[in-house]
Amino acid sequence: MKPVVAPRVGVVVPAAGMARRMRGESKQFLDLAGQPVLLRALRPFLEHEAVRSVVVALPAAEVEETPSWLTELDERVAIVVGGDNRRDSVWAGIQILAQDLDVVVVHDGARPLVSSAVISRCIQLAAGGVGAIAGFPATDTIKEVDDSGSVTRTPERERLWHAQTPQAFPAAQIVAAYIRAVQEDWPATDDAGLVERNGGAVTMVESPSTNLKITRPEDVAVAELILERETLEQ
Repeated sequence: MKPVVAPRVGVVVPAAGMARRMRGESKQFLDLAGQPVLLRALRPFLEHEAVRSVVVALPAAEVEETPSWLTELDERVAIVVGGDNRRDSVWAGIQILAQDLDVVVVHDGARPLVSSAVISRCIQLAAGGVGAIAGFPATDTIKEVDDSGSVTRTPERERLWHAQTPQAFPAAQIVAAYIRAVQEDWPATDDAGLVERNGGAVTMVESPSTNLKITRPEDVAVAELILERETLEQ
């Protein structure tokens, strides 16, 4: 029997957002139960045996004054100046990843509660040739509206999922999608959308709703409660 060979994985972590909802504070550096949000987002990936390199995209000002806890965190971690939007930040990171990777994973720097199990499942599917994104089924009814706010359609809730990160893809698949996206100026709110538009297949991986993204000040308090509960349950 041939030995199982782990895929070679690279991770891009966009963390260059302007934090307009956080009263100007850099959400990736906010304290969350004694640790920066970004550090909590990075650690599960650095603990994964298949991860060869990690690129963090930061605002230019933060790159000039990168905290020592990040620069000294792990020799696999590199820092790059992010772009004006998420698409350009991810592309900046992809371009300096190692070139011999099998899988590329993208994970929000402001999503600090991702589980190792979800990471492994996404990587496993991507290593098998299909894109994989974390998410969970919608429980609320979703309304589609026009520019005036009038409802135009009510999609079937049973077919709707909330998309999260990590989002993992065969390396060649996501690179090809990003090349087209940059050349043709495709807008993007997530990486799977670009892969889908470029003809790639993507599968959902169920992840708990607690894998939240820090976007507002109250999200920090919610994340701290989740961490406290998880500590009590251990």
